[in-house]
Amino acid sequence: MGESLTTIRRHDREITDKNWIIALLDRAGYGVLATCKDGQPFTVARNFAYDPEKHAIYFHGARKGRTFEDIGEGTLANLNVSEMGEWILAERAMNFGVMYKGVVVFGRLSIVEDNAEAKHGLQLLMDKHFPELRPDVDYEATTDTDLKVTAVLKLDIDSWSGKEKKS
Repeated sequence: MGESLTTIRRHDREITDKNWIIALLDRAGYGVLATCKDGQPFTVARNFAYDPEKHAIYFHGARKGRTFEDIGEGTLANLNVSEMGEWILAERAMNFGVMYKGVVVFGRLSIVEDNAEAKHGLQLLMDKHFPELRPDVDYEATTDTDLKVTAVLKLDIDSWSGKEKKS
């Protein structure tokens, strides 16, 4: 193969603007997280939050199950986030298509063991999906006890790319 994981074949659709990529990550309700164990790929839809200071993406989930079991320290993973636009009609079947925006993120996935960082990751998720609510005012903030049953995962970003088909 020889090319970077984020090399885009269609350069006319490539988006390199970091702010464009971050904006799509910030507005996306969820993405599809991919891992691989023993040669078997596995994907799962997950809500997430991007942390610009750590250049990482946080997820949460149960401390049991396939995703949790697939993760070792620094497990290679990727996240795909996309928005579908309008369908494109054409005279020929091969020219039909769809407008879209997408981001692919590659990195290393790990379980956050530090309680302060885990709470930070969960708070990022709350702030992203429920920005009008405040911890310890509108809901009880995450406790150390909560973290015994909730796993917080972090994808340390190695590379990312954006792509957009306008018409």
